[in-house]
Amino acid sequence: MNSAETLRVDLGSRSYDIVIGSGLLPDTGTYIAPFVKPAGVVIITDENVARLHLPTVEASLDQAGIARHTVIVPAGEASKSFACFENVVEQILAHGIERSTLIIALGGGVIGDLAGYVAASLLRGLDFVQIPTTLLSQVDSSVGGKTGINSKSGKNLVGAFHQPRLVLADTAVLDTLPKREIVAGYGEVAKYGLIDDADFFDWLEINAPAVIATDGDARRQAVLRSCAAKARIVSQDERETGKRALLNLGHTFGHSFEAELAYDGRLLHGEAVAIGMIIAHDVCAAMGMASAQETARIIRHFNAVGLPVRASQIAGVHWDVDRLISHMARDKKVRDGQITFVMTRGIGKAFTSREMDVAKMRAAITRSCQAA
Repeated sequence: MNSAETLRVDLGSRSYDIVIGSGLLPDTGTYIAPFVKPAGVVIITDENVARLHLPTVEASLDQAGIARHTVIVPAGEASKSFACFENVVEQILAHGIERSTLIIALGGGVIGDLAGYVAASLLRGLDFVQIPTTLLSQVDSSVGGKTGINSKSGKNLVGAFHQPRLVLADTAVLDTLPKREIVAGYGEVAKYGLIDDADFFDWLEINAPAVIATDGDARRQAVLRSCAAKARIVSQDERETGKRALLNLGHTFGHSFEAELAYDGRLLHGEAVAIGMIIAHDVCAAMGMASAQETARIIRHFNAVGLPVRASQIAGVHWDVDRLISHMARDKKVRDGQITFVMTRGIGKAFTSREMDVAKMRAAITRSCQAA
C-alpha cells in the first residue's frame, strides 16, 4: 500500500481512523477489508465521480474478493433531497442487503451526507466508510458523523449523527477537480485557522497558492492539519453540545444564501461559508469585539485565492435581506427561539453566543449584498 498518515477520531467504541495520503484509491479493498462481512458492500456515488474514480475502486474490491453493488445518483446539491434519498434506499432494498452490509460513500460532501444518512436509516443502521473526493469533503464533511439531506426549509435539516468506520482521503484525486471546486473547498480549510489556530492561518497566507495549485505536499499538509483540528474537536464534543459548534463559523449566514438560491449551483457551499465568515467578522467588528483590520486581512486573503467575499459578487442575484434572515431563523442551531451564533474576537478567537446585535447583523448582511 502507498505511504499514508493516520489520525484517530477518539469516540470510545465509535472511534475510527482518518487515513490521508496520495494514491490510496487503488488499495481501497485492503483498507476496508477489516470492516467487510460476507454481505459485501454498496457503493453510493455520483455520475461525475463514477466516471473518474469508480472503476479504480471497483477493481480494488474485486481484487480483494469483496462482493459489491453500486448506486449512482446525479451530481450536485439537488441529490441531497427526499426524492433522491428515497430512490437510493429503494434501489438498495431491491438489491437485497443485511445488517452486515457496508455502505461506501464515494464522492464529495453531497454524497457523504446522503450516503451516511442512508446508512444511518437502512435496517436502523449500517456501517459505512467515507471516501471523500473533494477538498471540502476531505477536510470537513467526511469527518464527524454528520449526515443528512436538505428540505425546502433549509440545508441539512433532516439527518442523523452516524459515525463512519473509516475515512480514506486520497489527496491525488483532488487533481481531477475544477479549480472552482478546489477554491471553494479552501474556504473550509481557512475556517480552521479562523476558529482557533492563528498560526495555521499565517501558514495559509503563505502557502495558499500551492494548496490551490497541484502541489501535493501543500495539499496534504492542509488536509492533515484541517482533519487533525476537526478530529480533536469532534472527539471532545461529538453531538455539537459545546465546542463543536465553532465549526459552524460562517455557516448560519452561508446556509441562508444557499437556501435562497435553492442550491442551484450558482453558489458553492465553500463559497457561501467564505462570505458568511466575512459577515461574522464584520458584525463582530461593528460590535466592538473584533478588529476591523483583521477583517480586512481576511478579505485580502480570500480575494487573493479567488473566494467571494460579498454576496453581491454572485451575478444576477438581487438579495432580499428579510428573506435571508428568515432562512436563518430555521437554522439547526436555534435553541429556545434564539440562534446560537459563532462569533469572533479576531483571527483564531471564535466563540459561541446568543448575544447578537440584530441591527448590526442586518447592516452587515446588507453590506455584503450591496456592491462594493
